[in-house]
Amino acid sequence: MSSEAHSISLIAPVVLLAAAVIAVPIFKRIGLGSVLGYLIAGLVIGPFGFAFFHDSASILHIAELGIVMYLFVIGLEMQPSHLWSLRREIFGLGTLQIIACALALTGVGLLFGFKWQVAFIGAAGFVLTSTAIVMQLLGDRGDIAQPQGQKIVAILLFEDLLIVPLLAIVAFMAPNHVVESTSARLENIGIGLIAIAGLIAAGYWLLNPLFRLLAAAKAREVMTAAALLVVLGAALLMQVSGLSMAMGAFLAGVLLSESTFRHQIEADIEPFRGILLGLFFLGVGMSLDLSIVKQNWQLILSGVVAMMFAKSVMIYIVARLTKSRHTEALDRALLMAQGGEFAFVLFSAAVSAQVIDNTIKSNLTAIIVLSMVLTPILGILFKRFTETKDSVSLENVNIAEGLSGSILMIGFGRFGQVTSQLLLARGVDVTIIDNDIDMIQNAEKFGFKIYYGDGCRLDILHASGASTAEAIVICVDSKQ
Repeated sequence: MSSEAHSISLIAPVVLLAAAVIAVPIFKRIGLGSVLGYLIAGLVIGPFGFAFFHDSASILHIAELGIVMYLFVIGLEMQPSHLWSLRREIFGLGTLQIIACALALTGVGLLFGFKWQVAFIGAAGFVLTSTAIVMQLLGDRGDIAQPQGQKIVAILLFEDLLIVPLLAIVAFMAPNHVVESTSARLENIGIGLIAIAGLIAAGYWLLNPLFRLLAAAKAREVMTAAALLVVLGAALLMQVSGLSMAMGAFLAGVLLSESTFRHQIEADIEPFRGILLGLFFLGVGMSLDLSIVKQNWQLILSGVVAMMFAKSVMIYIVARLTKSRHTEALDRALLMAQGGEFAFVLFSAAVSAQVIDNTIKSNLTAIIVLSMVLTPILGILFKRFTETKDSVSLENVNIAEGLSGSILMIGFGRFGQVTSQLLLARGVDVTIIDNDIDMIQNAEKFGFKIYYGDGCRLDILHASGASTAEAIVICVDSKQ
């Protein structure tokens, strides 16, 4: 009896893993990408496929941690000075794109005959892009660190800031809403500011000493646990303060971006991020209600086309107005044309506030999910088209700009110190990793920035940029 119970409890994880293992390699092999593979696999095993699962919402809630960890990793790659240099893109470009898209999408809803409240809710859910899908597609293409990728990341960060205000607007639109007092509003703002200040203070004064202590203990599993604790703790702090979990994780990553343990932390987080993000895509695929699509297929299909077209056109116009190239603007428009995962939260809040009913929620959810499914396909078509047309000059410029003078050095002993002097004297951009804590601390006294990490681990090398470095210099004593 006990054995039977245990076997039943393992069905869910086995099915999820099997779906990913089977679907993703097949879709990547035929050139359709991993995201579409996850989405289709989720549809097949979900409530409206073979019905292995009946509650996709619970899976989505857990899998949202994948998005949280992804933004933490992005934060690790953005030093505060670099983030400050993106302030115009975050607040300027982000604001312009959000306003333009919101107006256009609300207009689409009104043209479909919906009341202005329903049109606004639908537009608000669609205007915020799917961070999970866009970041995964950018990562697959290797464009996150490129200029066009950085602009998209900046816009996504600004969109995350809008989650709480949009939820407040939905509450205000409720037929029987209670107007919040000024003191209550100030209290909520104060709690959010205190949480952000507390997170920054903890990151500045506590995180580096903590990881230095754990690294000295040479317990790899504890370092991994500490990395997870930082990500989840920052996300929890923001959540209980009424802010975005993803924003908390991103801030934690930024605070650790100049830490000597940056590459080690990124390598420890990477496996969890990948698995949870894949689980998120599976959950999105499961949430597509085929019965709703069948009943209202004309409304849903026309809604998907109209919303994606309106949003992509406005993104393209904004990109061109801000002096982006035609190809870059078109790429951004197609990449960000879908609705985001925040829409699921927004629509549920709107139903609770009696702004929309469950039927409208189901139709809007189907439109969002279908737009997510179509985005990887549009990206593939765009890539194939531009490869035969004008991608050569653009791609070459981006690659040259991103890889100029990049050297990864493993080890900073006597030989490594001499070698680094020769490279730095010639103005070469050098990233150095070593796993000797005492040496790293001593080197910092003389102005050297050494990152902590084991150069024998492939995940550490990947996190350190080995795949994009022009050369890897091995300066260690060990023959292994």
